[in-house]
Amino acid sequence: MKPILSAKNVTKRYAKGAAQITALRGVSLDVKPGEFLAVVGRSGSGKSTLLNVLGGLDEVTSGSIFVNGKDIAGMKRTELAHHRRRTVGMIFQSFNLIPSRTARENVELALAFNNVGRSERRKKAARLLSSLGLKERMDHLPSELSGGEAQRVAIARALANDPSVLLADEPTGNLDSATSAEILGLLHDLNRGQNLTVVMVTHDKASARRVAGRTVEFLDGRIVSETGKGIRP
Repeated sequence: MKPILSAKNVTKRYAKGAAQITALRGVSLDVKPGEFLAVVGRSGSGKSTLLNVLGGLDEVTSGSIFVNGKDIAGMKRTELAHHRRRTVGMIFQSFNLIPSRTARENVELALAFNNVGRSERRKKAARLLSSLGLKERMDHLPSELSGGEAQRVAIARALANDPSVLLADEPTGNLDSATSAEILGLLHDLNRGQNLTVVMVTHDKASARRVAGRTVEFLDGRIVSETGKGIRP
């Protein structure tokens, strides 16, 4: 099975004043379609940087990122924008919802950027939010939602344009243990029920291993261990 995402000898350096920070050091990693991959490691290990370069949010210093066999670095601006909108959906620890927009409007905005008509935007946003248990909360502002509800809105927004891959950066980092388990269960169900490829960054090794078919551990910008075989039967 050909990988849907692939990092080949990727290095990423950032300038910090007069110094340079190396976040990724020659990382190579394949992600297969339908896989649930967890990337674990302590803060500053490079795992979130990996997610950003896979998502096309950041450029690599050297090496290559391939999406369905095509190098992101060689993409034109319109192709890269399409990758960000359609190939990957991203969710974050801090939810990144627009505070002045309702739950439904936050999801609709993702569809608007993809030139979906207003009527269809409203219908699809409502369907997604209802499917995630937010039928009665879709007209509430983010400040009126619990942390778990806000993260479900963020997941609905990430799924709005039917991505092939969901990239989740510490999706339970701001949630209590019970709510974290619910969100992890939801991601697991999306992976198994819809064959959605999931790459999740987390510091919680135990939770990662419960839901992921494969876990890789980062330390100082390198992969130092790998467990699991990938896609579970």
